[in-house]
Amino acid sequence: MASYTPPSNEKDEIISEEQASSTALAEDPLPSEGTAERLLAERKLVRKLDMRVMPTILLIFIMNYIDRTAITTARLKGLEQDLHLSDLQYNVVLSILYVTYCPMQIPSNMMLNWITKPSLYIGACVVLWGLISTMTGVTQSYGGILAVRFCIGIPESAFYPGAVYLLSRWYTRKELAFRSAILYSGLMISNAFGSLMAAGILANMEGKLGIRAWRWYVVFFIEGAITMLIGLNAMWLLPDYPVNTRWMTSQERRLAQARLAEDVGEADKDNAEDSPFKGLLMALKDPKVWILSIMTIAEILGLSFVNFFPTLTSTLGFNTTISLVLAAPPWILTAILCCLNAWHADRTGERFFHQCSWWWGVMLGFIISLATMNTAARYVSMFLMACGYAGAAMNLVWASNIFTRPPAKRAAALGLASGIGNLGALMGSYTWKAEWGPDYHPSMGISFGSLFIATLLSLVLRQMIIRDNKKLDEDEKLAFGEANRARVEEAARLEGITFDQAMQRRKGFRYLY
Repeated sequence: MASYTPPSNEKDEIISEEQASSTALAEDPLPSEGTAERLLAERKLVRKLDMRVMPTILLIFIMNYIDRTAITTARLKGLEQDLHLSDLQYNVVLSILYVTYCPMQIPSNMMLNWITKPSLYIGACVVLWGLISTMTGVTQSYGGILAVRFCIGIPESAFYPGAVYLLSRWYTRKELAFRSAILYSGLMISNAFGSLMAAGILANMEGKLGIRAWRWYVVFFIEGAITMLIGLNAMWLLPDYPVNTRWMTSQERRLAQARLAEDVGEADKDNAEDSPFKGLLMALKDPKVWILSIMTIAEILGLSFVNFFPTLTSTLGFNTTISLVLAAPPWILTAILCCLNAWHADRTGERFFHQCSWWWGVMLGFIISLATMNTAARYVSMFLMACGYAGAAMNLVWASNIFTRPPAKRAAALGLASGIGNLGALMGSYTWKAEWGPDYHPSMGISFGSLFIATLLSLVLRQMIIRDNKKLDEDEKLAFGEANRARVEEAARLEGITFDQAMQRRKGFRYLY
């Protein structure tokens, strides 16, 4: 990777891999694009990735959100009382995680593009946050739980933007949305089955062995062995990059690189001058990165009810167990809709409406809840609110489609969008105040306004991309500097075609909106 000088043995390993790839390419060229043989080889490669990678990152994301939101469920069974937390202190405990989680995503993603073994990096971070989160169930004071929540944000910051970036190094633009949606559905699954699991534990484990039910829930089902075991397995289940993944053949690695080169018309690799720091500067100078980041802040603030969903269902007037059970169906439906929405987005290449239309459903849900306290109507509104996350899954996918090359810029842009955007979650921790319940009208008003702002910014971003595509139409031949030329030459080498042929293919590239 750019500006990184690995130890001699690692450098020799990378060089030997590239030399071996070049030799093998000459001796055993890939099947031509569009032929039956090539399509079959691509299907086998994608299936191999799907069967190994997708279940792994889905499990990690489920545990990530169960770990993060367990405290909101524990609130229903005495966490505040046992730790003597005021309403303000509870909100601080929720928000303190984002003090480390948000800023650390940027250097973490830059590091992910720099290192050669992302599988080890992500797996180690999963193990570390599992280890730290075990401390939640044994804390006895406000200071103790505050320290745990502050520390856990550091390793957790590596996962979501890092996982989307890793997927973008293997899947084409027309495949990425559906795979990212499968990843993102882990959030919905954790909300659904985490609530059902909590319902059983909190109802039956209260006082067992002199331990409060919320501590049983946190210690034995969320923290510790499950998360750490998944992290250890992720170290060998997850891929590295197409050039060096050990559990793929050399032919499969070349095919993976060629697919991405064909998708955009440039090889998905950094040039010698594309250092992580330069990638960060490129991202910081791009106004679309800032619009996307602010849009994400507004989006996440508008959807911040997720951390208070069990509390919202408890306002329907049922006991704790029934309230937790009622919290599950909206998220099960959302997980299904999330994947269907992304599948259709991949088929059509459209991004704006596949993201924003779901926010408009959330806004309708807020209007229903603002207008009535009827139990059935408010429960329907909770379905509409939860379904907003079907659109949220498209956020970083769209970012990957906009900031395609070089990888150093894409990694930094994803880190910035997610890191800055999660400031919305920090603000959201103070939006759903207990004193505003049970109707939470001020909270819904703030969230409604935030989603309206997110829609406007998303529309601005769409128009900027349309403008960029028109610019490509008008000035394609002059759009290539030396840095782009080098990546086109590498694409031609990978695909076994001439530079002129690669240039013709590159002319077909357009940003998705």
